[in-house]
Amino acid sequence: MQKIRKGDKVVVLTGKDKGRTGEVIQVMPKEDRAVVRGVNVVKRHQRQTQNQEAGIISKEAPIHLSNIAIADPKDGKPTRVGFKIDGEKKVRVAKRSGEVIDG
Repeated sequence: MQKIRKGDKVVVLTGKDKGRTGEVIQVMPKEDRAVVRGVNVVKRHQRQTQNQEAGIISKEAPIHLSNIAIADPKDGKPTRVGFKIDGEKKVRVAKRSGEVIDG
């Protein structure tokens, strides 16, 4: 089970976007990276295709998993993730508040 999954609210810990929060769009476990909405935005040249115009577009680049942390469900501050057996299920738990992380 992964600690950071698609749809999680995360906080950026380091880099040019330090302190910003966003939702995880995609996780790439083999590369240890994730794409977060509105974070690490880069400009790229786009060639014209049938359904897309040419020009310079902005898109999110992947960010390393070590540079992001789950936002605590209680107060939104960065927290580490632990696991707990809840009945028959294994659930993710915020170390900061002890709250169960939905997902």
